[in-house]
Amino acid sequence: MRTHLVPVDPLLFEPGDRLALADFLARWERMPSLKFAELVDGVVHVPSPLSYEHGRRDGLAQLVLGTYAARTGVCELVSNATWVMLDSAPQPDVALRLLPEYGGGTTVEGKLAAGAPELIVEICQSRRCFDLGPKLALYQQAGVSEFAAVLLEERRIEWRVLEGREYRLHAPGEALVYQSAVFPGLWLDEGAFWLAEPRRLLAVLEDGLRSPACQRFLDRVRAR
Repeated sequence: MRTHLVPVDPLLFEPGDRLALADFLARWERMPSLKFAELVDGVVHVPSPLSYEHGRRDGLAQLVLGTYAARTGVCELVSNATWVMLDSAPQPDVALRLLPEYGGGTTVEGKLAAGAPELIVEICQSRRCFDLGPKLALYQQAGVSEFAAVLLEERRIEWRVLEGREYRLHAPGEALVYQSAVFPGLWLDEGAFWLAEPRRLLAVLEDGLRSPACQRFLDRVRAR
């Protein structure tokens, strides 16, 4: 009686493994069932299953940024995609990039986005230390102009703007409305965000889209 050995592929990577970017991407390509994984500073990270609250806030962020992108036509919403960024491959929850024809510096290389999008939003819960530690440092070094961290446990937003080579905290304006520095007219009402009031979120965004600053921004980028 013959015994047939069944070949078994070894585990291609685990959280905490140290890999080069090319090796990480090649191994991940061979695991089509794995949807979420990141390489930051050479270290593999695989997140836990996402909570209902994470998905709920992610959806609200996408509503505001996606509506802004659709109304202005100069930028693009990208959610949960892998970005080739320096020697890392983060997978931000939400990113908003200025399209190349309007002066944006990001590209699409094969299946992946590449470069530093102008704005990234991360929904932070169990991985708060990771999002506000290694990932924040990566986004800062790569030149992501704005980084908004939605802190679920504290129920607050930390919005950072890149000045020179370092982030500074960006305070909301009147009535706790954040106004993007890189995308004029992108206004986010923090109170409506935490109360999960999409109509109010869109009403405040509409005020931003009608603002003179937004119109000047659109005139400038469309004139390229």
